[in-house]
Amino acid sequence: MGAHILSGAVIETRTLDALIPDWRERDAPLYTPAGPDHFWLLTSRRAVALPLPPPLSNHGNYVVSLGNVCRWLAAEAEALGAEIFAGFAGAEVLHNPDGSVRGVATGDMGVGRDGLPRANFQSGVALIGRQTLFAEGCRGSLAQRVMMRFDLRADCDPQTYGLGFKELWDIDPARHAAGTVIHTVGWPLPSDTYGGSFLYHLENNQVAVGFVVGLDYRNPHLDPFAEFQRFKTHPVLRPTFAGGRRVAYGARTLSEGGFQSIPKLTFPGGLLIGDAAGFLNVPKLKGIHTAMQSGMLAAEAVFEAVTTGAPEAVSFSARIRASRLHDELRKVRNIRPAFRLGLWAGMAHAALETYILRGRAPWTLSQHADHSVLRKAVRCPKIVYPKPDGEVSFDRQSSIYLSGTNHEEDQPVHLRLLNPAVPIAVNLALYDAPEQRYCPAGVFEIVSDGGRPRLQINAVNCVHCKACDIKDPTRNIVWTVPEGGGGPNYPNL
Repeated sequence: MGAHILSGAVIETRTLDALIPDWRERDAPLYTPAGPDHFWLLTSRRAVALPLPPPLSNHGNYVVSLGNVCRWLAAEAEALGAEIFAGFAGAEVLHNPDGSVRGVATGDMGVGRDGLPRANFQSGVALIGRQTLFAEGCRGSLAQRVMMRFDLRADCDPQTYGLGFKELWDIDPARHAAGTVIHTVGWPLPSDTYGGSFLYHLENNQVAVGFVVGLDYRNPHLDPFAEFQRFKTHPVLRPTFAGGRRVAYGARTLSEGGFQSIPKLTFPGGLLIGDAAGFLNVPKLKGIHTAMQSGMLAAEAVFEAVTTGAPEAVSFSARIRASRLHDELRKVRNIRPAFRLGLWAGMAHAALETYILRGRAPWTLSQHADHSVLRKAVRCPKIVYPKPDGEVSFDRQSSIYLSGTNHEEDQPVHLRLLNPAVPIAVNLALYDAPEQRYCPAGVFEIVSDGGRPRLQINAVNCVHCKACDIKDPTRNIVWTVPEGGGGPNYPNL
């Protein structure tokens, strides 16, 4: 439990207060109250303090490891009788004869690339339920299949995404200030690329540093991982890490479409909840409390359905519409899409929405699919990134090692190509093979095969971020769950 959880994270506790009012007495792992808040605009040499936007205020919140919180919540759930099957990947949606969802099946464990069972082979099992709630997080593979089968995205905008990186550092106690929260915009990203950073001081002389790049960037030469590593070398930030030690690394996409990108949440036999549905509040940089609230509302709706025979679909949709979650996301619906006009226009529009219109704008800006905005490589400037110094900035391979990623070497490749010719004929020819750069784990590599270029997929490196499933300009790469419970292991991220 918690092994694949990656989040900043500063948690707003109002939903936890409603779910488990005595969480403090139960020793929940929320140990560090958020303290001083800072919001900086970075230039290449300076950090300019900006007024703190109200959504970014963290008064009353806690800086946490979300993996630790999830492990604690799992123990609480098991004490109440819930059964948790950790380590088993949901690989297939099961359907009844009438087409409704019947449950899910786990994948086989122990099949080699030749398709033959290994000595430790375990067959997948079916998990059947009257209702199946899909809570896979951002870009869940089963949730995507359900959305396609039941056309749940027919009446909403495309989802747009960010790619987030995070590292955990042990730092010099003299440089540590528990609870300090810093967010930045600006350098090193160009002004036409959405993104920003966070630096959170946890307990035990640790800091979490993270960087998010909107996957609607246009320049195929941009390397989000390299931008993150360069960010840490900023002269105002670098001293934080001096004499410290990097202890963990991870990467994950996050759903940034907000209110107008939320699909229909119900279908015969099940519901979508959490970030699988896209309940992230982007201006607030928080989605834990909204994901929890959607799960609680779903549980209430399902309980009502199975005990009274009421239609759970109607009940859940009505509960969402009547909730604080719905109002919270609707008020900030225009802030993220305005940044397609660039950093300065986006910040100006955010100020208008926040301070003057207060979420009551008579318009709703639309979202777009991230893969559709990538420009041809010849139209964009190349970006030269500095070499990692091994002190503050690092390469991909050493970072992957810190992610704890593990897949069996001879298991089937879980990253599928719809057309094997496309990576060379289209992606390399037109976009200079951007999958080599947007992947945070070096999974995709152009190699020479007898003098001809070929795409090599290093699937064992995959940290399950889902960027390839989102950003590939031809939508040719399909992420599927790997055999068994492989992937990253984030003990404290």
